[in-house]
Amino acid sequence: QVQLVESGGGLVQAGGSLRLSCAASGRTFSSYAMGWFRQAPGKEREFVAAISWGGGSTYYEDSVKGRFTISRDNAKNTVYLQMNSLKPEDTAVYYCAVQGLKWAVPSFRISDFGSWGQGTQVTVSS
Repeated sequence: QVQLVESGGGLVQAGGSLRLSCAASGRTFSSYAMGWFRQAPGKEREFVAAISWGGGSTYYEDSVKGRFTISRDNAKNTVYLQMNSLKPEDTAVYYCAVQGLKWAVPSFRISDFGSWGQGTQVTVSS
């Protein structure tokens, strides 16, 4: 079983930046694709970004393309989400997750992710 701990959330003005981190333990981190999801109040959890196990492939939800960057440091068992040009509609609890299958290609489906962090709140004021 893997444990995931997110950090880096907070309150920021529109146009600002935040960098989220997700530290993983308990599994061979470098063998699994990772993802970031978010859930706004009253809405379903949605895909934000995913990265392959080696870091060579990344995928983004359309509304964050060009503003968010997902990356990983396998030596530190950590995945990051750099968020620039933040908008009020980015306000949500952000979750990192690890895919359930080793060596799998990155997915955007919640059902493909087996372990989740507790989430970190991101609030963007207008």
